[in-house]
Amino acid sequence: ESITNIAAAPIGALGDVKLSCNWMAAAGHPGEDAALFATVHAIAMELCPALGISVPVGKDSLSMKTVWNAPGPGGGPRAVTSPVSLIVSAFAPVHDARSVSTPELRTDAGETRLLLLDLGRGHCRLGGSALAQVYSALGDRTPDVDRAQDLRGFFDAIQQLRGDGLLLAYHDRSDGGLLATVAEMMFAGGVGVDLDLSDLPAVATAGEAQAAAGAQGASDAALLFNEELGALLQVARGDLAQVLAVFDAFGLGGCVHLAGQLNAVDRLRVRRGGRLLLDEPRAALRRSWSETSWLLARMRDNPDCADQEYELACDADDPGLHGSLAFDPAEVLLGPWVHAGVRPRVAILREQGVNGQNEMAAAFDHAGFTAVDVHMSDIIEGRVSLAQFKGLAACGGFSYGDVLGAGEGWAKSVRFNPRAFDAFSAFFARGDAFALGVCNGCQMMSALADMIPGAAHWPRFVRNRSEQFEARLVMVEVMPTRSIFFDAMAGSRLPVVVSHGEGLPQFGSAQAMAGAMAQVTLRFVDRSGAPTERYPVNPNGAPAGITGLTSDDGRFNILMPHPERVFRNLQMSWRPREWDAVGGAATGDSPWMRMFRNARAWLA
Repeated sequence: ESITNIAAAPIGALGDVKLSCNWMAAAGHPGEDAALFATVHAIAMELCPALGISVPVGKDSLSMKTVWNAPGPGGGPRAVTSPVSLIVSAFAPVHDARSVSTPELRTDAGETRLLLLDLGRGHCRLGGSALAQVYSALGDRTPDVDRAQDLRGFFDAIQQLRGDGLLLAYHDRSDGGLLATVAEMMFAGGVGVDLDLSDLPAVATAGEAQAAAGAQGASDAALLFNEELGALLQVARGDLAQVLAVFDAFGLGGCVHLAGQLNAVDRLRVRRGGRLLLDEPRAALRRSWSETSWLLARMRDNPDCADQEYELACDADDPGLHGSLAFDPAEVLLGPWVHAGVRPRVAILREQGVNGQNEMAAAFDHAGFTAVDVHMSDIIEGRVSLAQFKGLAACGGFSYGDVLGAGEGWAKSVRFNPRAFDAFSAFFARGDAFALGVCNGCQMMSALADMIPGAAHWPRFVRNRSEQFEARLVMVEVMPTRSIFFDAMAGSRLPVVVSHGEGLPQFGSAQAMAGAMAQVTLRFVDRSGAPTERYPVNPNGAPAGITGLTSDDGRFNILMPHPERVFRNLQMSWRPREWDAVGGAATGDSPWMRMFRNARAWLA
C-alpha cells in the first residue's frame, strides 16, 4: 500500500523508493518472536528484494506488552499484549512536483472513463477490512501481494502513463475499498459518477462477504469494500486503447477493468449486471463520510466552527476555490538596472523557533533582492546594523515556542533591549525603508505598532476562534490601499496558505477597528468572493475577514497568511490550471510573486 500510494508522484524508478519500517512486537511473549521473525523475513528477504527496493532506516518497539496487578477484590495480575504490527513509510526523490497525480476528477477533459487496476486479480479478501470492522468481524483471509512482479509492473506503468500525459486522476484503493475510493474522488472533483461492477471479476468471495456483511448480495459488497491492492484511474476516452496497451506491455492486461464514468446528475450510481445497487447524491455521501469527524470536532474544538465546517463540506452548491486576477502576473515591472546587478539588501529576520526564513528569502531573492539571514541575536549583540538594509521581513514560525504569547515574546526582545529598540526605532523612522511581517512576524510587528509610523490602529492577534492550529489553503481578496506590496492588485482573489494558532485580530475598540479599515490589505472571502467570518473559509474568525494591514503610507505591512509559501505555482496544493502558464513555463511563478516584485519596483 505504501507503493501504490507513492506511485501518485513522478519517481524515476521503483528502486528510488526507500522504506522506513517500524516493527512492533511483544518480545518474549509465546509465539510473538516467531511472528516477528516471519514478518521481517517476508518484507526484508522476500518482497523488498523482489521489488528492488531497500529499507535503509527504521526502528523497533519490542515491549508491546504491559503487566500490572489490579487492586481490590477480584484483582490480581493483568496483562495486555499487542500483536506483531509493522508501520511502513515510503519516500523517494520527486523529479517534478508539478506532475503529481491527485484524486481530483477532471471535468474539463472531455469524455472520460474510470479504470480499476486490480492487483488482487479478482480476489476480494475482506479480512481486516473496514467493512469487517463495522460488523465486528475480523476475517481470516486478508489482502496480500500474491505476485511481486504485478506490483513492480503497476508502478512502472503508472509512471509511464503520467509521463505520456495520459493520467487525469489517480487514487489508490486502500481503506474502505472501491466505494470509499470513488466517493473521495467525487468529493475532490465535485462531480457525480456512474460505477459499473459488471466488468469486475470476483474470485471465491461470497462466503467471506456473507460472513462480514450478513446480507443477501454479499458478493456485491465484497467487490465494493475489499481492500486489495490497486488504484482507480481517470483517463480520456480517446486514450483508452493506448492506456490498455501500456498495461498489457507490463503484463497487467488481466488486471484492468472498465469501472465507470462521470455523470451530470451529481450522484453516485452503482450497477452490476443491470441491477442498481446504490443511487445517492454526492452531498449525502459527503455528509456520511464527514459525520464522525464532525462529531469529534464538536467535542474537541469550538462546536460552532465544527458545525460551520460540516455544513460547508456537505453543501452541494459550494463552487470550491477559485482565482480571479485584476492584474497581469506576467507584466514586467523592473527596468534595465536589474541586469546591471542592482540588488537591494533585505534582512530576513528570525528569532528562536522561527522556521519560515528560507521561503521568505527565496521569494525576495527571486524578486531581485539580496536576501540576508539576520538573527535577533545579531542585532542585540551589535553584529548587524539594520541601517545596512532597505527592507526587513519578519518571518513565520513559533518564536520562543509561542509560550510568551506567540510573536509578542519576540516583540518584547525588541522592546526591552536598548540596542534592539534603538535599531528598530531608527529603521521604522526612515522614509526609504519597508518592512513585512508574516504570521509570527505579523504578531511581532503588531505588538510594536506604537513604534511604527501610521500603525496606531493595528490590532493584536489572539487565539483562533476554532481553538485549533489552522493549516489550510483559503481564499483572500486584495483590498485597495497604499501598500507598496499590493500596488495594482486590488480586487484580485487568490488562494493562499494559512498556518497559525493565534491569528484572530483583536482591536482595542470599535473606533480602532473603524480607523483601521482603510489600512486593510487582505480579507478572507468565501467561495463566492464575499467577505466572511464563517469557518473554515475564515480560519481564525477575523472580524470582517481582516487578515492583512498596512501603515498609512503603505511601507510597513503585516499579514497572517503566507504568500511566501506559494510564490511558485508548484507550492500550491490547488490552483487554477491556467496559472501554470503565468510567467512562462521556465519560472512557474504564481500571481503572489507580484507583491514581492512590487516591493522591488518601489525601491527603483
